[in-house]
Amino acid sequence: MSETFAPILSGLHDGSVVPYLGAGALAGVVDPASGRAIPADSDSLILAMNNGQPMAPKLMYEFPRAAMNVELKRGRSALTKFLDRTYRDTAWSASALHTWLAAQGLPYIVDGNRDTLLQQAYAGTPHTLIVGIARLSAAAYRFKLYQYDGAAYRAIDPEAVDTSLPVLFKPLGTPLPESNYIASDADFVDYITELMGGFAIPPFLKRMRQGKRYLLLGLRLTRDTERMVLADIVFGHAGGWALIPNANDKEKRFLDKLGIELVPADAADLLAAALAGQALEAA
Repeated sequence: MSETFAPILSGLHDGSVVPYLGAGALAGVVDPASGRAIPADSDSLILAMNNGQPMAPKLMYEFPRAAMNVELKRGRSALTKFLDRTYRDTAWSASALHTWLAAQGLPYIVDGNRDTLLQQAYAGTPHTLIVGIARLSAAAYRFKLYQYDGAAYRAIDPEAVDTSLPVLFKPLGTPLPESNYIASDADFVDYITELMGGFAIPPFLKRMRQGKRYLLLGLRLTRDTERMVLADIVFGHAGGWALIPNANDKEKRFLDKLGIELVPADAADLLAAALAGQALEAA
């Protein structure tokens, strides 16, 4: 397995490989006060949103469907309050994976989760933050741009991006510096449509992402939603790797079509190999 990880780690080091984080990248993150794991995947988010109780089977299929039900019955504010309470107002434990990624000097990383752990890991590093937005009729684009100076975020225009700074892309949103989320079915319909039309990726990133290879960490591809968002975000890619233990046939076919190599491992395996390699170098 260490031979498999060698080109991945080399590509991360030279900036040619872009990490793309899914729910599994948050494995091991808990609320220190209660020991509760951070809700990250579809089922855990639905249960957290519904006070620990399952919803109807048709709603349990996928979080965006359940979120749409909450939005229709209780209003958008109820959905936003739940996500804020979960990702902004709870002090989650630090993530060794996020801390390690932030120390690698990566020029670009995609975080498909809605938490703030990656932003916290970059708290001492000036960077550009791209946040996905949806259903804002006054917006010409489906993203908001911010520049972080090492202390605070400020909103910037697409023409004002400092391309020398590392880029954090949060396509499904974040509560910081302000709450914006892609969560319900209606959000995804709008966001994916604009992704396909080219209005959800800043112009500078369209240039920057060409020829990049991607490393999918903790991202399962069993639902159309994840596959469609991924395919548009990595447009112009040059292959890469997906770390998925026990991938199903649907995931295998999709990755094969996309030209991304399946590796039967997870993010913890990569991190262990990377830290072992660093220890050997230091010895």
